[in-house]
Amino acid sequence: MAASFIPSGRSTAIGLPFQRRRRISANSFPLVVRSAAGEGSPAAEPDLSVKVNGLEMPNPFVIGSGPPGTNYTVMKRAFDEGWGAVIAKTVSLDASKVVNVTPRYARLRAGSNGSAKGQIIGWENIELISDRPLETMLNEFKQLKKEYPDRILIGSIMEEYNKDAWHQLIERVEEAGVDALEINFSCPHGMPERKMGAAVGQDCALLEEVCGWINEKATVPVWAKMTPNITDITQPARVSLKSGCEGIAAINTIMSVMGIDLNTLRPEPSVEGYSTPGGYSSKAVHPIALGKVMQIAQMMKAEFSDKEYSLSGIGGVETGNDAAEFILIGANTVQVCTGVMMHGYGLVKKLCDELKQFMRKHNFSSIEEFRGVSLQYFTTHTELVRRQQEAISQRKAIRKGLQSDKDWTGDGFVKETESMNIKIDFMACRFRINLGHLSYCFIKQTKIFEFEIF
Repeated sequence: MAASFIPSGRSTAIGLPFQRRRRISANSFPLVVRSAAGEGSPAAEPDLSVKVNGLEMPNPFVIGSGPPGTNYTVMKRAFDEGWGAVIAKTVSLDASKVVNVTPRYARLRAGSNGSAKGQIIGWENIELISDRPLETMLNEFKQLKKEYPDRILIGSIMEEYNKDAWHQLIERVEEAGVDALEINFSCPHGMPERKMGAAVGQDCALLEEVCGWINEKATVPVWAKMTPNITDITQPARVSLKSGCEGIAAINTIMSVMGIDLNTLRPEPSVEGYSTPGGYSSKAVHPIALGKVMQIAQMMKAEFSDKEYSLSGIGGVETGNDAAEFILIGANTVQVCTGVMMHGYGLVKKLCDELKQFMRKHNFSSIEEFRGVSLQYFTTHTELVRRQQEAISQRKAIRKGLQSDKDWTGDGFVKETESMNIKIDFMACRFRINLGHLSYCFIKQTKIFEFEIF
């Protein structure tokens, strides 16, 4: 029978959020063994629904803040296609200060540099937050919630270093009916010049102060979106949770320069011959995102009550397996932005189908059954060395065994007997390798009389 792992146990909470919102999250971070259903028993259809901070979603797939959530039309399309939730493009009080340029995207393809045929693996953008009037966005939020009252709409917000401005923005966005807020502490370009975005997320003292302003005003769950452009991402994540946020979202894009045009000698994307570092996303950032999310999940598990908080994984998700990896290291939800820009809103159907295939393979019936399973397999390099040395010693002991009757001693008789048992098992393994399909007969026949041998 196959074995998998299910959550048990809780860690002591440190710095619980303000008691102003209903925070509900199912169990997390599995630790105990569970046996899969027996062969031949009917397998229930995997359930993709999740409940995060009291928010019920039909699946864990969330439209990440950006162009896929830029207006009513595209957000409506996302709900119609079946996305679990939608995070709108980030808004601020004064959209007139937001001026975008064109072109603002550059892509990296696999294969020869500059090849127009290679698969897109990297995507850089120098796009800013929403340049549409706040009132327009708020009216569209209201319309969406009127048409889709049971679907989850999350407002992404960002403001300058001004308490009153933050409070005004929060009040207005909440009045539009959003179910939660995601705070953009992580935009890597343009906005930090105004002490916004990553300028806050990279300064823990500033972050703590701004989080305090936000959480004394907000009445819906708050997620803090982390920047990866920092040495230790657990530090701002910890500050955000201690300051009252209910969840962490990670990661935003990675600061990058996509490349230099070797004909013109100008950086890309080129705007009148000039450029600026931008945010890097798509498939190439997935391993980096997994590493950052894993670190945050370990910190949350060790220092906070995992029943009170949520984690949303972001970075290079284009398949159900990509999403499964985030969930396996502790994510409650998985956000997709660049993937939608490349493959369209219908991508969610593929993501759901592939995630269900993964769950059937391992006989998981719900997201919570495997969320956090893989966290237990991360350790330090020192511990890896110890484990490998121990394993090598055990393999040497297996190969040694007792060679003849003269090796028997009165001391350690039981261990010497066990070494002989192991030796026979090891020989069976070697026969399996050498004889291929014939090994089945050998091992089966061996099992019939193995007790007679001893």
